[in-house]
Amino acid sequence: MKLAALRLRQRDGVTCGPTVAVVAGALLDADYLAALLESDTHGVDEQARVHAEVNRVWPRRLGMTPRGLVRALNAYSAGKGVRYRWRRFRGKRDELSDVIAAVDSRWPVAMLVGRVIPRHWVLIVDADGQELLCYEPSSGEVRTVDVDAVRRARLTGLGYPRPFAFVLPRKSTRSATT
Repeated sequence: MKLAALRLRQRDGVTCGPTVAVVAGALLDADYLAALLESDTHGVDEQARVHAEVNRVWPRRLGMTPRGLVRALNAYSAGKGVRYRWRRFRGKRDELSDVIAAVDSRWPVAMLVGRVIPRHWVLIVDADGQELLCYEPSSGEVRTVDVDAVRRARLTGLGYPRPFAFVLPRKSTRSATT
């Protein structure tokens, strides 16, 4: 997976959203990935730039809102004719079919997780049957999560157990690689 070469971790306690946006951009744009790999900082400075760009009103110390992450991902996906949106997690009845379809078409999907309140962004980068591969920005690792664990709000390995929202492309049959 391309992410291993990037070796990107969030630089502080509030840049999980910008880090997820940078990694998603690297997955969507090979030229952007190459520029990050050539950089001495491998994207750490880019986290700050993205955070400042999308959080002009919302206080940066509070992290990134779903709307802010939509804005960041649209900057990378617009050239491919796809726009992102966000939606709430629907609980046990959430089929996650839109999430899985997006990832199967090579579109990364951001997931906002927490315990009682939303706290942390992760990036779903691939799906394999009933498992999702999630980039976890505080560790910089890709971790496997069972789809049923998402539905039951019993996530492990991502820092928090409950999904709150997803940032995913609007319905499209286009693949991110075409």
